[in-house]
Amino acid sequence: MRNNTTSLSSKLLSEFDRFLKINSHQETIPSIALPRYIKNNYKPSSQDLSNTKGLMRINHTGEVCAQALYYGQALFAKNKSTYDYLTQAADEEHDHLCWCYERITDFETYTSILNPFWYASSFVMGATAALLGDKISYGFVIEIEKQVENHLQEHIDQIPQEDTKTHAILAQMKADEIRHGQNARDAGGVEFPDSIKAVMTAMSKVMKFLVYRL
Repeated sequence: MRNNTTSLSSKLLSEFDRFLKINSHQETIPSIALPRYIKNNYKPSSQDLSNTKGLMRINHTGEVCAQALYYGQALFAKNKSTYDYLTQAADEEHDHLCWCYERITDFETYTSILNPFWYASSFVMGATAALLGDKISYGFVIEIEKQVENHLQEHIDQIPQEDTKTHAILAQMKADEIRHGQNARDAGGVEFPDSIKAVMTAMSKVMKFLVYRL
């Protein structure tokens, strides 16, 4: 069991501070540099550039959600090993968040105006999963990471191969998401029923549809 000595109110204040920093782009420095890539003189067409901007906006919001989900789960994790797993994964997802933000800045585009909403809703979902027990919490990670893996592959397939910087970012993100999901499975995460998976998939589709545009 975890040894909790900090009050819940203090923890919630700390999480609110994290919410403000992430959504105001104060958390933009990764602990690990961008993945290595071959530099070239790639100049995208206007159509490719517009599509890539939308896809990277989705990926950035996905990482905003990942921060909220993992820290929401960590807040109510039952065991120290679960807490340590969640916070370590959150640290890696923070690197993803920074990489995506850097690429969005490169493209001189904007992050989603809906990010505060997605952060808050994701935090609540993560906390709720954790309250149901560590095995459920790990199961939540398994399904989330599987869906993220799938949409990253969709983006990899859509973005021109000449965009080597974006491809390097997405490839490393995908590898990390696969590992997070496998680690959660190894820790005893439960497989969710198809009905819950369907609801989670539907929510993900709504998020991607809106964020691509807003």
